[in-house]
Amino acid sequence: MTKTYGATQALRGVSFEVPRGQVVGFLGPNGAGKSTTMKILAGFVTPTTGTARVNGLDVREDPVASRRMLGYLPENNPLYEEMMVRDFLDFVAEVRGIPKPLRAGRLRGAVERCGLASVLGKDIHQLSKGYRQRVGLAQAILHDPDLLILDEPTTGLDPNQIVEIRSLIKELGREKTVILSTHILSEVQSTCDRVLIINDGRLVADDTPERLGKGEGGTVTVVLTSRAGAGLQEAVVSEQLGRVAGVTGVEGAEAEGGGTLGFRLRYGAEDIRRELFEAAVRHDWCLLEVKRQHVSLEETFRKLTGGEGPREMSAPPPSLAA
Repeated sequence: MTKTYGATQALRGVSFEVPRGQVVGFLGPNGAGKSTTMKILAGFVTPTTGTARVNGLDVREDPVASRRMLGYLPENNPLYEEMMVRDFLDFVAEVRGIPKPLRAGRLRGAVERCGLASVLGKDIHQLSKGYRQRVGLAQAILHDPDLLILDEPTTGLDPNQIVEIRSLIKELGREKTVILSTHILSEVQSTCDRVLIINDGRLVADDTPERLGKGEGGTVTVVLTSRAGAGLQEAVVSEQLGRVAGVTGVEGAEAEGGGTLGFRLRYGAEDIRRELFEAAVRHDWCLLEVKRQHVSLEETFRKLTGGEGPREMSAPPPSLAA
């Protein structure tokens, strides 16, 4: 799809498909095109070129039928604040065309899932931001949609509520399609099966949270000492570690006392631990600690979207590069 607003091109050929039973995190910096994409899927905006389909229905050619299949919680969560929670949900059920014989059961299920039983008789304007968010989520799932589009669904919730909503999203994702937009990357890692990252109107990543981190490498922290008991010179050991195949940067790290040295090594896509052990044998080092850490989803996100990357580490001298 593409979408142009005057001279501004919000989407530049975005294309993806999400199957049933998958929770997808939709990430991107402000202005990247996330909201435009979700509004197109929800039928509020039409694409300039391309198509968007929900369960096989083109959202432009069959707008009413496609909207029946989706539930949408926008970021600003618009609600009729003068209405009681019970009356508002009943109104939404009527607008959604839920048959009267089914309405009570659907209301009860949404209320239980979203934890609204204690506030059903309150006006929405009396509720905290967290409870308003729950009401917004309840109206999105009330008609049992095939597709859920959730824009910042845990905004304003306390830590316990966040855990509950995340569990609900994962539960819903077993049988429905869920597209979740959020700025909380830990939420993506704990909730989503797949991550789409959009930047400047283009899709720049599409993979699982785990592979997005592993594919970008990471760091290995080592603590070592001499097997022969001789003193080690930090500059010399740092230079030798820089020669290990796959190492892209070396910096000092915390050691364990006298006679030990600590280093943090950055590497790319290939695991460097085998080469590191072989280097230890060649130089007669005793490795007291080897700890690998993959690049975080945050670092990957910042790299792909042009944000500030991780702190620079000293690279091996050019003459020592593998």
